[in-house]
Amino acid sequence: MFKRNVKCGEISENEIGKTVIVNGWIHRKRDLGGLLFIDLRDRSGIVQVVVDPKNISKEKSEEIQGLKNESVVGIEGKVKNRLEPNLNLPTGKFEILLQAFEIFSKSEDLPFNQFSSQEVDETVRLKYRYLDLRRPEIRKVFELRSRIIQAIRTFFINRDFIEIETPILTKSTPEGARDFIVPSRLNKGKFYALPQSPQLFKQILMIGGFEKYFQIARCFRDEDLRQDRQPEFTQLDVEMSFIEQGDILKLMEEMYKDLFKEILGVEIEIPFQRVSYVDAKKKFGSDKPDTRFGMEIKDLTDYFKETGIQIIRDGMKNGKVVLALFLPGGAALSRREVDDLKEQMTDFGLNGFIDFKIKKGEIISSFSKYLTEKEKSGILGTGQPDNLALIFVVNSKNGFDQVGRVRILLAEKYNLVKKDKFNFIWVVDFPFFAYNEKEGRYEAEHHPFTMPKPEDLEKLETDKEHVKALAYDLVLNGNELGGGSIRIHNPELQKRVFKAIGLSDVEVEQKFGFLVQALSFGAPPHGGIAFGLDRLVWIMNGGTGSLRDVIAFPKTTSGICPLTEAPNEVSKKQLNDVGIKTENG
Repeated sequence: MFKRNVKCGEISENEIGKTVIVNGWIHRKRDLGGLLFIDLRDRSGIVQVVVDPKNISKEKSEEIQGLKNESVVGIEGKVKNRLEPNLNLPTGKFEILLQAFEIFSKSEDLPFNQFSSQEVDETVRLKYRYLDLRRPEIRKVFELRSRIIQAIRTFFINRDFIEIETPILTKSTPEGARDFIVPSRLNKGKFYALPQSPQLFKQILMIGGFEKYFQIARCFRDEDLRQDRQPEFTQLDVEMSFIEQGDILKLMEEMYKDLFKEILGVEIEIPFQRVSYVDAKKKFGSDKPDTRFGMEIKDLTDYFKETGIQIIRDGMKNGKVVLALFLPGGAALSRREVDDLKEQMTDFGLNGFIDFKIKKGEIISSFSKYLTEKEKSGILGTGQPDNLALIFVVNSKNGFDQVGRVRILLAEKYNLVKKDKFNFIWVVDFPFFAYNEKEGRYEAEHHPFTMPKPEDLEKLETDKEHVKALAYDLVLNGNELGGGSIRIHNPELQKRVFKAIGLSDVEVEQKFGFLVQALSFGAPPHGGIAFGLDRLVWIMNGGTGSLRDVIAFPKTTSGICPLTEAPNEVSKKQLNDVGIKTENG
């Protein structure tokens, strides 16, 4: 075998006059006046190989001439200076004069040219993912991903954390997203579940006395897929004992500061801004706010209590609120541009808005004559010169969310987002419960192992709507990176929470009996957090395209792997082995 002694991208003046062996893929061929020029590519780069018929037999010359692009070969030859250097290549001053070669593998005609700028359907790229992975820009993503994971591991190991693997085959505890279930052959009629997270195991590790744990964990959720969701994903999982909420937040801030400095050369300021869940909703209309631009939502309801504008007056009689966005520079928009914006509001479930332009301290609008002095002061005192004020009359329940989506639309449409910024923000004081309209019951907003805020414990059974949790999410540029909480370490409190979400004693024992028992043998105060690594890599890589771009073998939005055609049918024997019959027999 022609085993390489130097990589293609490492050919330099040090190899001039030496005989070398390189291995790689034929990237491109050019036949010029009897000389064949081959660009040979490996992971390190490209080097030019010159095939002169004078140096090899006619048969060998025809053999290499007949190879198609992406065939894999070993080349032996002497390195020399190029007469016409290619300054676009790091190796562009040198070339290898071929003396002998070995064909490792021939390529068939390609289904698409992966190095062409021509658009190729994503499903086709994923079906032939091995070709797509050969693109340098794709490879760089996974080099970045590898460096990020290595830096994270180093950070935690240097701080006395222990990396521990937790089970992939575990118990189904359906209190969140749907589980992927796996039938057991040895215990017919019973099933494992693939973990949605290592949550219970990492808590048990704390009960086991490890105190500091982390894991780069594979997790699985059988949920509807979107651009930023995959059925299987990777997360950084962390848990600590004898800590409070502030300890976790501080540790994560230090990790991200070190990570962004090492990987991107970017200085991140710590501590990160903290905002309560309620304030995030009211100011940004989202519990994962993008703070790279201002334009916060303003509640002008109090200013319009005695309004003469009928549409606002009628809405407020029905319990609606008056919210406003002030678009910087929006006073310069034409009537047509403002009307076009109003038409887009139906995408957010809104019936347009009332607009006021602020120019030189005056309010310009067809509605201006109806404004009271109090309303004028509210608009002028909140907005800035040259703003366009967009006034929305919305339900108090979901109106902030609707206007929050409009805020993002305006920011993107009018280039208000500072793309080169990384704005981290902690969202804290989440509600402990969420009401499930379908099932007519309260359930845990995060998960039922979260500690309620101590001052709210007396409300667990009587005032669920106002119980807050010791839970926290970290948001970066409008994307939720991950979240966590301080956990319940008292078995009696854990039982109270289970009961508060409607679980009977029998259900608690069936689903979580092992956890309650473990808590009863001495559990330290503990808490943790988990971050989606796929999403983090995607953001650090520029945040463009799809989350699938940073996963080596992703699924489509229908949960299919085009490469392997999974999921697929299995044989009747396999089904019989695990005691399963399908509907069609």
